[in-house]
Amino acid sequence: MLLIKNIGVLQTPAGSFAHRGPQQGENQKLHNAAVLVEDGSIRAITSDGALPEGAGRAETVLDAAGRLATPGLIDCHTHMVFGGYRQGEIPLKLQGAGYLDILRAGGGILDTVGKTRAATEEELFEKSMGFLGEMLSLGVTSVESKSGYGLDRENELKQLRVNKRLQEAHKMEVVSTFLGAHAIPPEYADRAEAYIDMLCTEVLPVVVEEKLAGFCDVFCETGVFDVPQSRKMLQEAQKLGLRVRIHADEIDEIGGAALAGELGAVSAEHLIATGERGMDAMAKAGVIADLLPGTSFYLGKTFAPAREMIARGIPVAIASDFNPGSCPSLNLQLAMCMGYLKYRMTPEEVLTAVTVNAACSLGLEARLGTLEEGKQADLVLWNAPDMEMLVYRFGSNLAGTVIKNGEVVKA
Repeated sequence: MLLIKNIGVLQTPAGSFAHRGPQQGENQKLHNAAVLVEDGSIRAITSDGALPEGAGRAETVLDAAGRLATPGLIDCHTHMVFGGYRQGEIPLKLQGAGYLDILRAGGGILDTVGKTRAATEEELFEKSMGFLGEMLSLGVTSVESKSGYGLDRENELKQLRVNKRLQEAHKMEVVSTFLGAHAIPPEYADRAEAYIDMLCTEVLPVVVEEKLAGFCDVFCETGVFDVPQSRKMLQEAQKLGLRVRIHADEIDEIGGAALAGELGAVSAEHLIATGERGMDAMAKAGVIADLLPGTSFYLGKTFAPAREMIARGIPVAIASDFNPGSCPSLNLQLAMCMGYLKYRMTPEEVLTAVTVNAACSLGLEARLGTLEEGKQADLVLWNAPDMEMLVYRFGSNLAGTVIKNGEVVKA
């Protein structure tokens, strides 16, 4: 058993459901708390200086020394399995080239596709293992990883097999998402419909048969896949038993958020340009908004309307969107600060966004996302006294001690 005592403030959402509206800002705050962990699960939590029953039998005692404790962070949107980098695009962006301009010129996603196709599975695995180690050091204990840089049968499956190996090899939870419909590959130029057909008939069945992903995603956007094509892809995935999410309304509002509501998607992601129709559909269907402030910052775009979404009853999650082009940062702490300053979310709302709502986005809410008796013991002791300090500081790693599945993985 592990006993963690002298926690200054233990702050956590409660329950295994997506928190929306006023619930988004509801956190429990226990002072002078203690947590008893047994066999990887939280056995008991106490406060006001009391120790849990059985604390005297703990083999390991960890003194939190008055620090803040929260659930382990969950990054519910990343593209971390990729070949190469794209630092060469920065001069183009500084000269005014937009995301779609670079994509149409053969750069952007397509540049990474070439480098990912050229990389071996082992090279991608080793590179991604390094990313997971860095994330863990920042207090992230679970992460989603999308494919989408192969854009053909062989290389999409290669990325997903890397995800499966990561889940087996690393201490972190790695949730795999199939995003074959991330861009139109050169082989299918001007034939987006044919490419969707190929993914549906040649790749999706293998993904399901080999259990390489639990989710399917699509980039529904101007210049990529329209609503009918996106609907076809996601409905086929649903028929095969995959849950669906959607890149929606990042650049233009073409109906992606509304489609998420129509299909009952688990989440819609980006949502910078989403308007009333899309938000109404999401709220009605309970779709989680996975917001990505780092991408808005890096691309110099506006920020998603988080406050309006919360007011409309849409559960909001915040993720890093770590990828080599539009957000080459895996620092979820930085995204939390942006959620505070740019989305104008409260510290409590931000914590909910990167814990229980993120867990719900990935289907992990039964085990993860809150600090409660019976939940898996994933938690962080921060070098901060409270959440206000954690979202106030930016650019510094405030994760002190990280505990994953009851094991101290960073002291």
